[in-house]
This record gives sequence, structure tokens and C-alpha cells, in this order.
Amino acid sequence: MPKYMWKVSYTVDGIQGLMKQGAADRAAQIAQITAANGGTLEGFYFAFGDTDAYVIADLPGDSTAAAISLAVSSAGVAGMQTVKLLTPAEIDEARGIKTGYVPPGA
Repeated sequence: MPKYMWKVSYTVDGIQGLMKQGAADRAAQIAQITAANGGTLEGFYFAFGDTDAYVIADLPGDSTAAAISLAVSSAGVAGMQTVKLLTPAEIDEARGIKTGYVPPGA
């Protein structure tokens, strides 16, 4: 099953909701919607900086990852960037693909 990471940045309203309901509630909510859409939550971590939370999940595919991201983002309390994660085996497979690319000036 493909693995995805969401980089979450809360709006002011999102931070206020987090303060009211608690961090564990947010992690539980994401675990619930991930499971309801055929996936599993691997990790949910809050962080300092521009990104407020990093969420890693196994999901059935790109459409499911996009659907969850759209649902969260459209609520207006958080923005999400979805990153598809690749395994070392997938990168090794990609290394073997000859693309025919020629760099400029070569």
C-alpha cells in the first residue's frame, strides 16, 4: 500500500480548535478517517516551525490521499501538502529506468 505524508499548517481557527479539543483528539480523528478510507495511520507528530504537524499514513492510492487532503483543507482550519513517500526498493527500480535525458550543454 502506498505511503503518504501530510504536512499540516493550522489557521488561527484551527489552532483555537486544537486548544479546545486537544492534540490527542486530532490524531484520533485522522486515524479514524484514514481507517474509514481503507488506510492505516503510521504516525502523527506535532512540530515547531512553518509546519504544525506531520502525518504519515498508508493509503489505497493517490485518489484516497487527495480526497482526505481536500476534505481537511476545504474545512478552512488547516492547509495540507501531500507528499507521496517512496521506498528504497522503488528508488532502486527507478534507477534502472533509462529515460534518455540529456542535460543542457552536454
